[in-house]
Amino acid sequence: MSVHSTAIVHPAAQLGKGVVVGPYSTIGEHVEIGDHTVIGPHVVLTGHTRIGRDNRIFQFCSIGEQPQDKKYAGEPTRLEIGDRNTIREFCTFNCGTTQDAGVTRLGNDNWIMAYVHLAHDCQVGNQTIFANNAQIAGHVQVEDWAILGAYTAVHQFVRIGAHSITAMGTILLQDLPPFVMAAGNPAVPRSINAEGLKRRGFSADAVAAVKRAYKTLYKAGMKLDEARAVIEADSAAVPELALLAGFLAHPGRGIVR
Repeated sequence: MSVHSTAIVHPAAQLGKGVVVGPYSTIGEHVEIGDHTVIGPHVVLTGHTRIGRDNRIFQFCSIGEQPQDKKYAGEPTRLEIGDRNTIREFCTFNCGTTQDAGVTRLGNDNWIMAYVHLAHDCQVGNQTIFANNAQIAGHVQVEDWAILGAYTAVHQFVRIGAHSITAMGTILLQDLPPFVMAAGNPAVPRSINAEGLKRRGFSADAVAAVKRAYKTLYKAGMKLDEARAVIEADSAAVPELALLAGFLAHPGRGIVR
């Protein structure tokens, strides 16, 4: 373990093996840091925050601070960060609130670029990419492998499906289904994330099936329930489509359409 002489680490904080803490960083009483995580200079880690192993947190981040929610009254809510995440400069991640599960979560192997805001009670999966200045409001759910373009802004309670992608400057006011590429203010669907699916090992047949499902959902003139029923039936032959059918079964704020 290597803690710079100018860093301030509370005696009760728990630091694992091989943790590195840079100059002028502050680590609070209820913080846990897993093995071989590197904390850069001028980072503030506070609140009831648990960070896994092999993470890299760059300078000037604020991690685990109180939620930006006027109803928050000091309850001991939490922030949980998994393993092998990269969190670049000036990111702000807040703890949860008692109006939800009480915990904000970031999973494993995520690539979080500079100035990203992860608000209270967000649930982010694994292998996501948030480009610079992506801003995520409270209670948002982001599924595995989603990519948010720079300056994407997401309304509270929105769900973002697995393998989806947004263009730079996208404003998401409704749920974004799995596999879909969206852009605009407000966001509209453009296509499927075909290149991303190929890079992740989806077969040519699976990609073609996702394209057909996209046409069913957006081009066939069907109502949402009708399109979902067709996609669910097709998922018997193409298991990848079950991800989309399951997402559409719980429309939440309605989908980008």
